[in-house]
Amino acid sequence: MGKASEYPQQETHAVNGHGMHLHMRTLHPSVPIPYLSKEEMTSAARAATARLPGTPPAEDLAFYGGLGALAVAGALDWPVALAVGGATWLLRSGRREKPEAGVRP
Repeated sequence: MGKASEYPQQETHAVNGHGMHLHMRTLHPSVPIPYLSKEEMTSAARAATARLPGTPPAEDLAFYGGLGALAVAGALDWPVALAVGGATWLLRSGRREKPEAGVRP
């Protein structure tokens, strides 16, 4: 028991940083948050969806869905499916928008 009094106890410092005091400042800017009523939200949603094109024909949905299914199943690679779908969309949209050459207003 006499040996315990011979060795003075040393202060141990935490290696993991528990003994450190850090002073940090946090910036909290005031940001106004607008309040939107249900009527304002529905009118904004209607205005946004009014600009969207109509629903595509069922044959287009079946074609693009089939391409996607083939790509998911592994029968087609994704780049091939995207190329076929993109080329088909370009050809079909160009055909619909092109005015007839023989008709003049």
